Amino acid sequence: MILECSQCRTRYLVPDSAIGAEGRTVRCASCKHSWFQAPEVLDLATRASPGDGAAPQPRRSVPNYPAAAAPAPARVYSDDASVSPAPDPGFDPFAPQPPFKPRRNPARRWTAAAFVAGFSMLLGAGAILYSGAPGIASQLGFAFGDAQTELRFADKGVKRRPVPGGGDLFAVSGKVVNPTGEKQHVPDIRIELRDGAGALVDSWRVTPEVRTLDANASIDFNSAKLNPPGNVRIVEFSFASEIGR
Repeated sequence: MILECSQCRTRYLVPDSAIGAEGRTVRCASCKHSWFQAPEVLDLATRASPGDGAAPQPRRSVPNYPAAAAPAPARVYSDDASVSPAPDPGFDPFAPQPPFKPRRNPARRWTAAAFVAGFSMLLGAGAILYSGAPGIASQLGFAFGDAQTELRFADKGVKRRPVPGGGDLFAVSGKVVNPTGEKQHVPDIRIELRDGAGALVDSWRVTPEVRTLDANASIDFNSAKLNPPGNVRIVEFSFASEIGR
């Protein structure tokens, strides 16, 4: 008997006794496809020999039995004489075969990347603030006290005089000196007015004419405040941080 797989069209030559009179479940050795193979229909019609005068008998066919009556799976023999066992009841053709890689979690990768980026930004901001870069740090919105600088004040002057039409004008002036041999950044100048007890009563900032002062150079500054408090007794000059304006 010749069997042919309906899936991959592989053909097998098997003895009739391997299928039996009731048929069997077989499996393709090539693609593992299983099917029920019915027995081959037998030609039981008899033919009269020539000259005996006997009438020919009608043919009868053997009916196919239902699949429920099929016995246990049998082996199928291919043309190359290789043998394939019957299918395993627990066999799953779609199950993953080891070794296989588990699925990656993209949310975990994004969380790790965000953590690394945030930590890097924190280190960068700390380095900027530690190195004393006022211009960049001011853009980040950090606030500190007096600016750390090598610059000095010279020829400070304070005058208070009346203004035509009423009121007082409080004027300050002086120089910013760079005593070092290198260029220096010039921060804002902070003017603070205090009373006799040292309490702050008013303050303002003065923007210098230039932001970079050459080595051993100086620049003049002057500013005024209209109608300051009347209890001013002390005037203080300092370099204000440009951070947190």
